[in-house]
Order: sequence, then structure tokens, then C-alpha cells
Amino acid sequence: MLDELARALNPYSLILRGGFHPEAGEEELDGVGTILLVGNAGTATWGAFAPHIDGASNPLDRWTKRVVDPIAEEFGARAAYPFDPEVPPFQRWALRAETLYASPLGILIHPEYGLWHAWRAALLFADHLDLPPRSEAPSPCESCAEKPCLSACPVGAFTGNAYDVPACAAHIARAEADCLSAGCHARNACPVGPEWRYAEAQTRFHMAAFARSVGPA
Repeated sequence: MLDELARALNPYSLILRGGFHPEAGEEELDGVGTILLVGNAGTATWGAFAPHIDGASNPLDRWTKRVVDPIAEEFGARAAYPFDPEVPPFQRWALRAETLYASPLGILIHPEYGLWHAWRAALLFADHLDLPPRSEAPSPCESCAEKPCLSACPVGAFTGNAYDVPACAAHIARAEADCLSAGCHARNACPVGPEWRYAEAQTRFHMAAFARSVGPA
């Protein structure tokens, strides 16, 4: 079934990002036997999504729901999204679903994809599905002695223990800042998975969305 589901997601360059079985006593997941996460890595999904940008708000959210909802229905699952009114705990689900680690930037890092990945949806099944074993790959941050991500930010917004959102927001609002076009310098400095780095247009799209989220209301 997982292979069939992967094939259904493939035309949209979405991929299965692991899964887990909820434990007894998790009231919010009562009746759920398996949760599979759906997401993307690198530039592939951008190519499938970009032609659907229409100038209206939240194009990626709308596109994701439009393509995932029919797949969820076909496979007898309930779809949940990071943009749902009651936001599911995607970060915690992701840590249960696949091998990930906290990076010094606070972003979950993948041993292969580095910081160039995301989760777009979760599929909740009543059945207890067989899941493949998780990777045992270690955290790439533990063997990264220089940690260039912590020194690359122009305003030192990352300390390894905290992220100064106001300082970051103030900087990217300046005309001379190139973060909106070039991307987050701290994220770009990570040496893990450079082949998965987002395309320029993809970076500008996500940075613009980030700027809106931290800008003046």
C-alpha cells in the first residue's frame, strides 16, 4: 500500500516522509492506527507547484489541499495539514515518523536533505499499517565542528540556543538586505545536502511568505 501511495503522490513530486503508530492513551489520536507524513525535499515539488501560483493568498496551501485531499480519499485516510485551524503538532509527528535532529538554527535537519525539506500533509489511517524501519543515520550537526550556520547571519540572530526573530525581521525589512532574494544566510551556510538546496525562485517565494509572517500586522 505504501508503494501505491508513493506512486499516487509522485506526479506532484510529493514524497512519503515516514510514519508512526500512535500509542494507547493519545486522546487526540483516538481511533488512528497509523500516521504517514507527506512532504517534499529539494526543488522537485516547486516545479509541480509553481505553475499554479495565481496571485491569490496562500497558493501553496491551496494547491497542497487540492492534490492531497483526493489521494487521501482514494486510500481511505483523513488528511491533516500544517495550515489547519487547529494546527496538528507536525514537528513532534515528524520526529516520530523519521530520523531527524534539532539543528543549531532550531530547524529540524535531515541526515540526507539537510535543511532543504518540509512537511505538507499527514494522512491518518484507522488501520495499523506495516512501516519500514527507520534510518539509523547520526545527526550531521554533531560532527560539524565549525557550525558555519551560527556565524553567517548578518545580524547574529542565531546563537545555537535562541533565535532573535525581531532582529531578523528588522534586518530583512531593510532595502539593502539580500535575504529575501538570496535566502537565509544561516540556512545557506549549512554544508549538509547542498544538492537539495532550493531553487532561486523557490527561495524568494518562501522568504516572501516568511517576511509577511514576521512583518507588521
